[in-house]
Amino acid sequence: MSSEFVYLDEHIPGIRWDAKYATWDNFTGKPVDGYHANRIVGTKALCEALERARDDAASRGFGLLLWDGYRPQRAVNGFLHWSRQPEDGRTKPRHYPNIDRPQMFDLGYVAAESGHSRGSTVDLTLYHLTTGELADMGGDHDLMDSLSHHGAEGLAEAEEQNRQRLRSIMEASGFSFYPAEWWHYTLRDEPHPDTYFDFPIT
Repeated sequence: MSSEFVYLDEHIPGIRWDAKYATWDNFTGKPVDGYHANRIVGTKALCEALERARDDAASRGFGLLLWDGYRPQRAVNGFLHWSRQPEDGRTKPRHYPNIDRPQMFDLGYVAAESGHSRGSTVDLTLYHLTTGELADMGGDHDLMDSLSHHGAEGLAEAEEQNRQRLRSIMEASGFSFYPAEWWHYTLRDEPHPDTYFDFPIT
């Protein structure tokens, strides 16, 4: 691993994480190539910005839960291969109920070259510091549906407020949002805007 990359749990006290692609709990239904440990990796610049986000969230009574950070290019290649396989229906109801696998790429939910592979993009949500429960966002991580878009219709008022709260925290901390996924944020001044890394997470 490059010296510019670190394990986020070692550098940001107080965060929680659950690296979904290192587990069976993701849209492919199994651990993804390149994720050999349930840990989140990112650039040092990402860590600094997430520390600001953590502090801002805490001032509002919330903590950060990270689902993904740096993503090896081999994992992205694996997503593309998976999308071309026959549908087995195991994860479709939860993750892509209204589209077919290949449409994940066509509609921008998954990319052949992901910002995650540059090391300064994160998937995350908020949780309540008092209870540890996740804030209700009106849809789960990697729900590839219009319900996941910023400004989606049909959300309860509290769900929309939580999405706006997360966006406010992240934008104030130096991140840009991704319109199709409420959980996806990229550091505006990322240190490697044109490099897609492929070292495994071990």
